[in-house]
Amino acid sequence: MFRTLGVQDLALRILAGLYPDASIGLREKQITVAGPAADVAQIVEILTQLKTLAASGTTATEEITEQITTMVRAQDAPTSARMIATNILSHRGRTIRPKTANQQAYVETIDEATVVFGIGPAGTGKTYLAMAKAVQALQAKEINRIILTRPAVEAGEKLGFLPGGLSEKIDPYLRPLYDALYDMLEPESIPRLMEAGTIEVAPLAYMRGRTLNDSFIILDEAQNTTAEQMKMFLTRLGFNSKIVVTGDITQVDLPRGTDSGLATVLQILEGVEDIAISRFGSEDVVRHELVGRIVDAYERHQQAQPQGRRRRPRSNSTGREQGDQGRGARGHSSQGRSSQSRGTQSRGTQSRGIQNPGTQSSQSGDDSAGGQRGDASDRQEER
Repeated sequence: MFRTLGVQDLALRILAGLYPDASIGLREKQITVAGPAADVAQIVEILTQLKTLAASGTTATEEITEQITTMVRAQDAPTSARMIATNILSHRGRTIRPKTANQQAYVETIDEATVVFGIGPAGTGKTYLAMAKAVQALQAKEINRIILTRPAVEAGEKLGFLPGGLSEKIDPYLRPLYDALYDMLEPESIPRLMEAGTIEVAPLAYMRGRTLNDSFIILDEAQNTTAEQMKMFLTRLGFNSKIVVTGDITQVDLPRGTDSGLATVLQILEGVEDIAISRFGSEDVVRHELVGRIVDAYERHQQAQPQGRRRRPRSNSTGREQGDQGRGARGHSSQGRSSQSRGTQSRGTQSRGIQNPGTQSSQSGDDSAGGQRGDASDRQEER
């Protein structure tokens, strides 16, 4: 009875709070339940599952009781039994297991498919569960290496301004992966495993030109890859290896006008054998409950926006056109002092070859006022 109900009959107290219209009593190891028929049926099912878990040595906790309750209310009791029985890793008295039906399906998919895409909002456990499965496979000697990678979105633009060498520059992008590793392994073992190459944490660019055999490879934040990077990464797959790609296609940090490689590859590889896609929603968020409500609020806001106001990719031609204008201004100013009267730039910006946006509204007036002088200058230049 202790394992079934937990410390100080914890499960009964939780159920009493979740089902206020029902009456739950315990007397001489006999539990009585009274109340609305639907509530009674669900409480009996929850207690039955807790008893089954107790028989296998699992003691009821607040987390387990709430998980089973969620599944029973969703009329998915079989999944809840499998979910609670799925222990991926146990470390320092803490067990890592799926907490929602979609997470359970995701874990089972990782076992079955060679390439798995985990798509969903932040906090749904996509990367964390994938890393737990990778560590499990390493400990079971099913693979020889774990490779964790992320795209460093700003590698070609801003990382050069960060202090330190390349390793120090890319560490901030990879830090979440290190944090998860320290949750699953002894801290003193991680440097040794990384030095031996058993665990590798590296930016996506380091994957080019490699063939990864006997490895469990995880690409995190995949929404920030380009289509070319995604193709490059997926074709690194070697023998006896598994790839898990995780990302949230609603949080793309790429420059506007650049398509996300994750969004593109989902269309290309849909239905390909041995490739599976697992999707998560706000109901799968396992961080603070407010995170799920935040995700839902953003989705409602996005759907309420008129089509014209939604974020649209910026044409890549804009930058080229602006560059052409700048180069044209510099070339124009070098033709001679006589040609300056025809331009629309102020004297302060001509020496730098930068177009002054503030003069655009007066451009027509300037042209008409200096038209005669410009024509005379043209005739002088032709001579």
